[in-house]
Amino acid sequence: MAQKDELGRRGEDLAVAMLQDQGLVVVDRNWRCRHGEMDIVAVDHARSTIVFCEVKTRSGDGFGTPFEAVNQAKRRRLRTVAAAWLADRSSPWVRTRFDVVGIRWRAGEEPTVEHRAEAF
Repeated sequence: MAQKDELGRRGEDLAVAMLQDQGLVVVDRNWRCRHGEMDIVAVDHARSTIVFCEVKTRSGDGFGTPFEAVNQAKRRRLRTVAAAWLADRSSPWVRTRFDVVGIRWRAGEEPTVEHRAEAF
């Protein structure tokens, strides 16, 4: 389990760096509430949008692609967590978007990263 957790953390670090390179400002990581966890919360100032981002890192495709893991139930849960995050602050954000970053990181190889903005 520790290896899986480490892979996930490294994937999230990579996703944060990529989002920052795109001009987003990360305001929260691994935010938890009773409904679940949001991997990354960022602000896209250029679009006046708060971005909720799920990161899925896989060492292989044995359990499906990273994007297949964000199924309908997971999307529903992420929407609920996002609503809790917004309710937890007096947020001026009217626009929200849900992104998914999928990372394949096989042992001994460089990771491949795919960012799907407005994934759902």
